[in-house]
Amino acid sequence: MGDVLLVSCPYTDARVTRLTRREVVVEWPWWEVDPECDWIEWNGQVALAGDPASYDWDLELFRTDPPPPHLEVGAVCQVGIPPTVVHVMSVERMDPPLETGRLPRLGTQVMVLRAGQSHDPDLEWQGYEIAPADGIPIALDLLFRPYACLVAGDEVADAAGRAWRFDAPWDWHPFDGQEPSEPTWPLSLLTRDGRADDAAATVVARATRSGSHEHELARWVELTQARPTRLVVVRDPARQPNH
Repeated sequence: MGDVLLVSCPYTDARVTRLTRREVVVEWPWWEVDPECDWIEWNGQVALAGDPASYDWDLELFRTDPPPPHLEVGAVCQVGIPPTVVHVMSVERMDPPLETGRLPRLGTQVMVLRAGQSHDPDLEWQGYEIAPADGIPIALDLLFRPYACLVAGDEVADAAGRAWRFDAPWDWHPFDGQEPSEPTWPLSLLTRDGRADDAAATVVARATRSGSHEHELARWVELTQARPTRLVVVRDPARQPNH
């Protein structure tokens, strides 16, 4: 959570099977039907956002070439992702992988928002799902990872003498029960996975010797053009995305 990525996917030929005011449906050039899944039937097609004025258009990463207004049913277009900056809202791993009617089955899912979009707690559904190992040649290039020296669950002490649990870059929990603000650098790692880790403590001390929480936040906001949140997304298995 919090990673800033540059996402892209090479444009690949796909045939248009249906057009509506809001969607472009194409024969997906990736994935295969899962013959062992007897409760979901996938027809080999995927619906993409087709209306630039719609809410879904701003969430959708895939685009067609030519754009939707110039497509015709039966025509061959290209489908891909132009280089797009996104930030990670959540990462979920399924064991065993989730049945979706398609192969590969869903083992890891990353929920992202494109630059300029912030999490809105009033929305029931927000974000775009990427499955890094689902056979689509999506490139995920890491631009920035705030607090790269820490992992979720780390316990640290800050320069002001407060002890904290780190859950995500903008999700800190002070042990003193006072209002969380932000830790004062440099930081000292107390425990990782519930025990002392001298090697990791050296890395944390070195990484936070200069800079500040405010600097990490400013860099993240500069890249994402978004507001930070203490977001933890829980995926609803009953809800399936268009693809």
